[in-house]
Amino acid sequence: MRISGISPDGESVGPRLLAVQHAAYAIEAKIIGDDRIPPLSETLEELRAQPLRWAGAFDEGELLVGAVAWEETVDEVDINRLVVDPGAHRRGVGRALVEEVMNRADGRRIVVSTGRDNAPARTLYERLGFVGLDEVEVIPGLWIANYAYGG
Repeated sequence: MRISGISPDGESVGPRLLAVQHAAYAIEAKIIGDDRIPPLSETLEELRAQPLRWAGAFDEGELLVGAVAWEETVDEVDINRLVVDPGAHRRGVGRALVEEVMNRADGRRIVVSTGRDNAPARTLYERLGFVGLDEVEVIPGLWIANYAYGG
C-alpha cells in the first residue's frame, strides 16, 4: 500500500474518492442505524468545495482504496473524514491513514468524531491511543463520539 497526498480536484481521483466515500459511509450508516451522515449524500462538487487536506491509500494496482481528510490550525489537527473501500476492510488501510495524519501533526493535538455506535471506528481510534472525550447528539437521534490524541 502506498499513501500520498491527493486532491479531489483530479479528473480520476475525485470520482473515485467520492465512490469510496459513499461506500464507506453506507457501511457506517448500516452500523449506526442512521443514514443522515452528510458525506453519504455529498456530490462531487460539494466534496471538492470542502476546505480539506487529503491523503489517499493506493493498493498495488494503484487503485484508491481509502482516504483521510483533515483541517488544521497551529495547535490542532481535526480529522474530518476517514473512508475505506469496503473491499479493503481489515487490511490496515484505516490505521495507516490515521497514522499518516498522526505523523503529519508534529505533536499537535488531533481530534476526531465518529458515530457513537460505530464500534469498528471507535476500536481503531482507541487502539491508536485516542481518548474518548464525550458523546453528543448532533441532531435528534444521531449521536457522535468525540476523541482526542496528544496535545
